[in-house]
Amino acid sequence: MSTLAQRGLQISKNALFSAFIGRASRLLTKPLKIAAVLNEAADKLVDKNSKDNKFVQLFHTGHTLVRLVRNYISGEYRQIHTTTIASGLGVLLYVISPIDLVPDFIPALGFLDDLSLISWFIGKFHAEITRFQEWEQTSAQTLTHADSAQGDRSLPAVAELGHS
Repeated sequence: MSTLAQRGLQISKNALFSAFIGRASRLLTKPLKIAAVLNEAADKLVDKNSKDNKFVQLFHTGHTLVRLVRNYISGEYRQIHTTTIASGLGVLLYVISPIDLVPDFIPALGFLDDLSLISWFIGKFHAEITRFQEWEQTSAQTLTHADSAQGDRSLPAVAELGHS
């Protein structure tokens, strides 16, 4: 039996997925359409009934992928290859598509090909995903620090220091 990542590799070589990569490449110039794709993919990846099953990590990584593409499109994060973003967006398009190798209406199996493709993406682009997650943590700490400095009323305002 093949692993999820091996199955994802097979799907990534399929002509259907190649069509999604082509569509993703064309979408990269249309941020509003990408926003709709990201919202739909994030909604689909949410599993409200999950109680820490073995696929939770894949769901979290799927959400990381959504955030990665969103931050790339907004221009906040650009330390990644455009081909990686196109592949990631292609994966998300595949996830939200009703037309894929195993239809989503088939219980359990319907999402297995989606999870397989996400697993393949994780394996192939692990270093870039890790770098993005580190950037997210650093950015969050910087924002938290800046917000707390602005919100600290014990510090004098600039005008109070005579620097108006």
